[in-house]
Amino acid sequence: MGLPMKIRATSKDGVTEVKVLMNHVMETGLRKDPSGEIVPALFITEVTAKLNDKVVMQAQWSQAVARNPYVAFKVKGGKSGDKVTVSWTDSSGDARTDEATVS
Repeated sequence: MGLPMKIRATSKDGVTEVKVLMNHVMETGLRKDPSGEIVPALFITEVTAKLNDKVVMQAQWSQAVARNPYVAFKVKGGKSGDKVTVSWTDSSGDARTDEATVS
């Protein structure tokens, strides 16, 4: 679903910083369309990040997160060339996984 996530991961002094911009509508279920009808809720419910296939961050979200969410975090370990994978699942069951290489 949607466009790929933009993921940047950099390592310095044994710490990897990961920045992720996710493309998702994140509808709360409270907004009305121009005709006055409620736009159904559709939002990311779970986010998982891995560094070299090891889970380093998990989050459970609700409809309180803004459209096209941005998340950043730091993790001990990682080096240039390692792989970062970020996955999300939304309230409709759709899922997306993208990856980046640590620089």
